[in-house]
Amino acid sequence: MSLEVHVVTPERDVWSGEATMVVAHGIEGDVGILQGHAPMLIRLGISPIRIHRDSAEEVRAGVDGGFLHVTSEGDVTRVDVLAHDAVFAGEVDRAHEERRRNQMEERLRQVAEDEHAKEELEKAVMRLGLGPV
Repeated sequence: MSLEVHVVTPERDVWSGEATMVVAHGIEGDVGILQGHAPMLIRLGISPIRIHRDSAEEVRAGVDGGFLHVTSEGDVTRVDVLAHDAVFAGEVDRAHEERRRNQMEERLRQVAEDEHAKEELEKAVMRLGLGPV
């Protein structure tokens, strides 16, 4: 028994497969999903998603908000991550994210209330924190 997991954005199917557990960060806190989980819908923050597969294998992706939807029917539990944008740890362009982080930090030094810069900084920091695969 396992989870059927799908991570999608408006532009692409990012990842799908079976997993033993999914850990995500909703705007109200962390959630862990196992087989047989009750149906739910949560709003995701800008955060990593961890998809645990067999034994020690873990798939990590960073999502820029969106929703996580869980359905269970019989022995099948399906987890859909519907993200605004998503990137795997191995896809992160570290140089680009470092530049974006530096630019947004500088922008915030000039205008501390710039909400767009705060969000872009949060995305860059989250992606840099995914680390190597």
